Amino acid sequence: MPENTAAIAPSPNGILLVDKPGGVTSHDIVARARRALGTRKVGHAGTLDPMATGLLVLGVGPATRLLTFVVGLDKTYEATIRLGVTTDSDDADGTPTATADPAVLAAASDAQIAAGVAALTGDISQVPSTVSAIKVDGKRAYDLARAGEVVELKARAVTVGRFDVLATRRTVGAIDLDVVVDCTSGTYIRALARDLGAGLGIGGHLTALRRTRIGPFSVADAAELAPGAALASPAHVASEVLGALPVTADEARDLRHGKRLLGAAPRLEGLATATPAAIDPEGRLIGILERRGADLKSAMNMAQEQS
Repeated sequence: MPENTAAIAPSPNGILLVDKPGGVTSHDIVARARRALGTRKVGHAGTLDPMATGLLVLGVGPATRLLTFVVGLDKTYEATIRLGVTTDSDDADGTPTATADPAVLAAASDAQIAAGVAALTGDISQVPSTVSAIKVDGKRAYDLARAGEVVELKARAVTVGRFDVLATRRTVGAIDLDVVVDCTSGTYIRALARDLGAGLGIGGHLTALRRTRIGPFSVADAAELAPGAALASPAHVASEVLGALPVTADEARDLRHGKRLLGAAPRLEGLATATPAAIDPEGRLIGILERRGADLKSAMNMAQEQS
């Protein structure tokens, strides 16, 4: 029989930036990516609510292991907050539970709103929204809340680096604020809307949310989710997130074999993190390094990329 010389297409391996539309879940996008890319091994770095749009960072193939370093990065959101109405989910998908007195709403000045925003900027303590993905005794908070159970979540420390009001629109029964927020991972923009309204005594909830940035990744660079979509290489992504430490071919081989780079710890000086990406002379990601005394070793080896 003639030998089959057909080339076997390499399995997809990399990071894909997707602009999620509204009305679908993050899991829906993962399912679409699995079909489009022909692999089951797809994950994401942080969910977006069905109502929300914007940036999802998808890991494909072995590069899914890099998502753990992306999840905790700072993020930027554009949002619309509606003051004057409270909902049980702190967003527009919920049921209204309270409406502000028209006279009290009309008395809420721009200066008071600005002061409320300022109080929610910087290092703050925030109680996440009840309808959230946080687990309570092994179950998602939103599942417990939808089942009618009382959910009490603990406050957490977050940092809101920027909370700017871009536009204010006053209508009958509501004040709509278009805002932009830079924040640490784990910050709930719905909770900011709720707490801003509560602080003003008029209630509030979120009516629109768009994530535009995760760490160095921008929604402006999102690609179309389609067969053959170009993936960012693991080496590029790891270098962007963790910084790159070039290694020789011999060092790359040693790292893959579990050996340490003896006396190499001083090479970390000047790098953004203490866990950089080891990049070989051909530009491939070998693994993520960590310090062990005076040495460096691979804390996580990556599948060998094809050059």
